[in-house]
Amino acid sequence: MAALARLRARLPALREECFRRNRCVDEDRKIKYKAAVKIQSWFRGCRVRAYLRHLNKMVICIQKRWRGYQSRRYFRKIVKTAYFIMKMNFYNEMAVRIQKRWRGYYVRKYIRNYYALKKYLEAISVNNEIVRNELQEYAEMNENERRKKDQEKKEKEKKYQARKMHYLLSTEQIAGIYNSPFRKSPDPMELLLRQSKPLSHRQQQVKSPFTDELYDWPTCKRPPTFHAGEPLPPIGRQKPQGPFRDTAEVLRQRYKPLEPTLRVATSIDSPLGKARAEMKREEWRNHIHDN
Repeated sequence: MAALARLRARLPALREECFRRNRCVDEDRKIKYKAAVKIQSWFRGCRVRAYLRHLNKMVICIQKRWRGYQSRRYFRKIVKTAYFIMKMNFYNEMAVRIQKRWRGYYVRKYIRNYYALKKYLEAISVNNEIVRNELQEYAEMNENERRKKDQEKKEKEKKYQARKMHYLLSTEQIAGIYNSPFRKSPDPMELLLRQSKPLSHRQQQVKSPFTDELYDWPTCKRPPTFHAGEPLPPIGRQKPQGPFRDTAEVLRQRYKPLEPTLRVATSIDSPLGKARAEMKREEWRNHIHDN
């Protein structure tokens, strides 16, 4: 009971102490609340800033990876384009080289064939040599014939002069002008005069005045023709005297077959030329352009 009495005696003080302590606790609670709020705001700020730093790092990493991917993709595209251009340039160069070799081979074989041209030129040179020899022989033959004809003409002229001047021949009583007594031997003309016969006098042909009158008539274009009798039988052929060749040989030379030269014998539109033209057209039609 004493304790109860002491408690009752201390009850007002306990009440004040309780109020005081509650007041202190409330004040301390506000301070701690403010401190907790400050601590929470600082911690949350640190956490948010750390999260933002993390996000910034992740964004930078993502951008770096994405930009690297885009750069590598663009670089691959550039490399692919450059490789394609280089490959096409290489293929074009190789195609040009192949076309150059092939065209050179084609031209050398079919258009400007060296061996065919060499063979053709050799044949031309041989043919020219043959023709030159034949022409030289022909010229020599013509020269010999001309000399022979000139000689014969001179001989005939000399014989004609000898027959014409036969009256200058020496006689037994009187010596001629070509047989001088002061010479040891007579002149060759004297010997020719002895071998020749005197020239006979030619009879003048008497023309009919009637024929001349008809021929000179203004309306006549040509002299009058008269009906002739039956033709005479052919005279027996005899070999004429003189330096004449055989008739058969002359006819054989006249009607011998033509022997044209290599250039004349080669046709302009030969099968080889047609084949070359056809091959040129085929090559032009199937030509692959560089562009």
